[in-house]
Amino acid sequence: MSAKTYEVRTYGCQMNVHDSERLSGLLEDAGYERAPEGADGDADVVVFNTCAVRENADNRLYGNLGRLAPMKTKRPGMQIAVGGCLAQKDRDTIVKRAPWVDVVFGTHNIGKLPVLLERARVQEEAQVEIAESLEAFPSTLPTRRESAYAAWVSISVGCNNTCTFCIVPALRGKEKDRRTGDILAEIEALVGEGVSEITLLGQNVNAYGSDIGDREAFSKLLRACGKIEGLERVRFTSPHPRDFTDDVIAAMAETPNVMPQLHMPLQSGSDPVLKAMRRSYRQDRFLGIIEKVRAAMPDAAISTDIIVGFPGETEEDFEQTMHVVREARFASAFTFQYSKRPGTPAATMEGQIPKEVVQSRYERLVALQEEISWEENKKQVGRTLELMVAEGEGRKDGATHRLSGRAPDSRLVHFTKPDTAVRPGDVVTVEITYAAPHHLLAEGPVLNVRPTRAGDAWEKRNTEAVAKPAGVMLGLPKIGAPEPLPVATGSGCGCD
Repeated sequence: MSAKTYEVRTYGCQMNVHDSERLSGLLEDAGYERAPEGADGDADVVVFNTCAVRENADNRLYGNLGRLAPMKTKRPGMQIAVGGCLAQKDRDTIVKRAPWVDVVFGTHNIGKLPVLLERARVQEEAQVEIAESLEAFPSTLPTRRESAYAAWVSISVGCNNTCTFCIVPALRGKEKDRRTGDILAEIEALVGEGVSEITLLGQNVNAYGSDIGDREAFSKLLRACGKIEGLERVRFTSPHPRDFTDDVIAAMAETPNVMPQLHMPLQSGSDPVLKAMRRSYRQDRFLGIIEKVRAAMPDAAISTDIIVGFPGETEEDFEQTMHVVREARFASAFTFQYSKRPGTPAATMEGQIPKEVVQSRYERLVALQEEISWEENKKQVGRTLELMVAEGEGRKDGATHRLSGRAPDSRLVHFTKPDTAVRPGDVVTVEITYAAPHHLLAEGPVLNVRPTRAGDAWEKRNTEAVAKPAGVMLGLPKIGAPEPLPVATGSGCGCD
């Protein structure tokens, strides 16, 4: 008798992506097997890990649930579960609007999913369980990681900020930090399994230590990561300008395996708008951080988040954002058109901006940032870079006979496939020959291939997947090194 299958659909930020790895691990620990790629709901259990930060997030969820209703009718025993931020926010509403849903669980009790599924099956009625506070730190749960060579490591959950556009603190609660020893133990265990790159995760990652009153806890953690043998690359997301202190910049510059990459959310360049957003910094403070980072790490690639059309934003306010973009010269920017988030103060503010005005400003900002991104990428031409080979990041790799990898600063590079066998997780040395706004090319021969333990781990995972009996697919890793989200409309995930 074949095992039951599952499918997890993830929406939203990196925290949700990592939570979905936990949900997959829990289900596999309970005896489920991952459904084949492209199952599209054809599984015994379908889990929606939701995001609540878009104005139409609920419409998207109910549309997807509606498409599964007839499939569930035809498939006896099929179960549907809804978790994540929207579940934390809407609770009983989900079952009222979609009575064919079996389980609703929140952001604080993802570890209960297998138990709730079994209870729903036995009692033949929907189970809704929303914990008001964190029951167990997610990293204590089983995990089915999407990548063999790069991993997310959560160092905190929740957020103590009160940004007026963001509903995340209300749904994920106040910040709770993990013990440093537990974080380092998880990283060491991952390195022991072959992982060579980790990304430290937190809603406000550099506020780490606020629980214990140690303002330098995050910089100490970065330095401790530098002492872990076999850990080649360390990244983190997302910091907040308020808590980004000089000791963090020093730790980044002085710790060789902490990569010269920084995602620093701006949101707006206008001081009045930043005040209305309850962002606890102003333009001068933000540009001062950028200046210090560039002084310490001249080659650092800095990215950002920007919201266009926040309530009350004037043309002058918008021009201040454009000014900061010109001054900061971001390698990339994730730009969002403001949209109301139900339950946030900004949703009911006066001065909501007409859609056509927001669209016009958005297009001007994107055009400026595209120009800057291209100019900054052109500076990479002629440089020799070490790339960690990635999987699934180059959509045209097969047709162009190229592979893809990430530079230390996380720029995406497509390179000529070498004669020597190379695997995701291995490291290659290339010379950059061409720059586009969103990627680089290395069209010449690969200068060096360095097989790694991470490549061994990838090969081992894929060999085991192929060796599985017919009808069982683990699913191959899809997110290589955890990557930034694409430029999108909306209002950002609000996790920073």
